[in-house]
Amino acid sequence: MTRRQNYRKRRGLRETPDLDITTFMNLMVILVPFLLISAVFSRVTILELSVPTAAGGSAIVKPNFTIEVVVRQAGLELANGSNVVAAIPNQDGRHDLDKLSEILVRLKNDYPQKEDATVLMEPDIEYDLLIQVMDRLRQIEVTDEASEEVLKRVLFPLISIGDAP
Repeated sequence: MTRRQNYRKRRGLRETPDLDITTFMNLMVILVPFLLISAVFSRVTILELSVPTAAGGSAIVKPNFTIEVVVRQAGLELANGSNVVAAIPNQDGRHDLDKLSEILVRLKNDYPQKEDATVLMEPDIEYDLLIQVMDRLRQIEVTDEASEEVLKRVLFPLISIGDAP
């Protein structure tokens, strides 16, 4: 027998060692429940927005009244296209969203068929303020005097967003 054959014979007689996966299984026993529990607490909310396109149709009909809420550092402005209808200054360093809601309710009473509005924001406005303004534009909670129930009244559910001029 040659050396090479003898080496192959000894090598073939060895048993392959078992793979010890105990440590890996211990890690999985801890990691899988942790991931499942933490996944329950995450929630994603999707807001439907209509974004204006650059290429419009050939027959564009301009509505009689448009609602634009311009969010600035100094306060809120309600505009009708190019004219400012109402200016709402900040109160105690915060945007006065209650006053905005009052004006929006009056506008909805004057234009009940109107369902769209536009929110225009300055560059350094917080995202949370954008969501609060959009919530006020969509609906308002009204207390029914007779039954003392809190009802939700839809105002302007179709919202577009953009940059303030």
